[in-house]
Amino acid sequence: MKLRVKKLHEKGILKMESYGDIKEILINEDLLHPEKEAISVCFRGANSSGILDLTPKEIEKIYNSIKSKKKLIKSVKIIE
Repeated sequence: MKLRVKKLHEKGILKMESYGDIKEILINEDLLHPEKEAISVCFRGANSSGILDLTPKEIEKIYNSIKSKKKLIKSVKIIE
């Protein structure tokens, strides 16, 4: 996984780039507050690690944007 982040810093925009592997995907459900559901993608690289939290609406938006391009993906290989 490649992660690129831009952050506003007092001296300007700070750009960071990191590589890592997806270690875990968690689905966080809240029965009392269903609007607070989230999908967490946990990653770890050589010099970085973190968690990317996505709402169901964001996942749906990502899926809709790549749905028409699924035929371009010939194969998937997961290496652990």
